[in-house]
Amino acid sequence: MQDRTHLVDDITGHRRMRRNRKADWTRRLVQENRLTVDDLIWPIFIVPGSGIVDPIPAMPGVNRMSIDRAVEAAREAAGLGIPALATFPNIEMELRDETGSNSLEANNLINMATAAIKKAVPNIGVITDVALDPFTSHGHDGILRGSEIVNDETVDQVARAAVMQADAGADIIAPSEMMDGRIGAIRMALDAAGHQSVGIMSYATKFASAFYGPYREAISTGGLLKGDKKTYYIDPANGTEAIRDAALDVEEGADMLMVKPGLPYLDICWRMKEAFGLPTFAYQVSGEYTQIKAAAMNGWIDGERAMLETLLSFKRAGCDGVLTYFAVEVAKTLAKR
Repeated sequence: MQDRTHLVDDITGHRRMRRNRKADWTRRLVQENRLTVDDLIWPIFIVPGSGIVDPIPAMPGVNRMSIDRAVEAAREAAGLGIPALATFPNIEMELRDETGSNSLEANNLINMATAAIKKAVPNIGVITDVALDPFTSHGHDGILRGSEIVNDETVDQVARAAVMQADAGADIIAPSEMMDGRIGAIRMALDAAGHQSVGIMSYATKFASAFYGPYREAISTGGLLKGDKKTYYIDPANGTEAIRDAALDVEEGADMLMVKPGLPYLDICWRMKEAFGLPTFAYQVSGEYTQIKAAAMNGWIDGERAMLETLLSFKRAGCDGVLTYFAVEVAKTLAKR
């Protein structure tokens, strides 16, 4: 038999990586990570009123919705198999003040939305945030005293708000205000109120990022913000500090961990999953979403492929799921495959 060994065989030791890539069936057979509808959490924005679907200019394809339309959106999401929604309110400016006191109103916008969604679509999860930025007149996530965002007073308030959100039917509390001790305080408050089954998804590593701008437009806080949030968000340069922050949340009783933003912090996703083994999520934030949408709208990239590729990267980095404004679009795309 003629020896057909090639120089490449000698160089590679007869190991050729392309063998497993040669056909669609082999590529599917050896695929390491898959994106499914079960990986999706859909963030939605709630406004007062009825019959409102208000497009957000900085987030093409994303709308603010009144509660009745949010209920319809929840039905659609459940029909597509999306496991959960994350709700964010855009309340009236006259209800916002220095302390975010409307967060402690049992019938505030976010709690009414939760109750309505859970009544109409009980099989979809509702994840709520207790950060005060949608409720404050200054746009910060905590209570402002002079020039300081005060930690302990904010923790007291968000723990009380968490109980009210659980009373309204929230399945998971996702505190994003990054105050020290908040996870333990919320866990104790929930348990004392009989909400032992309500989980906590900690924004374990929330960075002082440039990617939040469109979100702040969505909840009308961008023009309110005095100063910045660097005294309580994590420096983007600090990976080890981020893991220390997450470790404290784990010790305090977090059931799940989140990294925010997503794509610039895939290394943190991996490190957190490896370190703690808890369910780990990433938030593909508004700036990440808008970059893909804007580039696709200009014909510069294939929007669908970029959308799916970025979400798959979170899975490869160890995430169990992703909060993404693409959720419905992705669910529909996957359903066609």
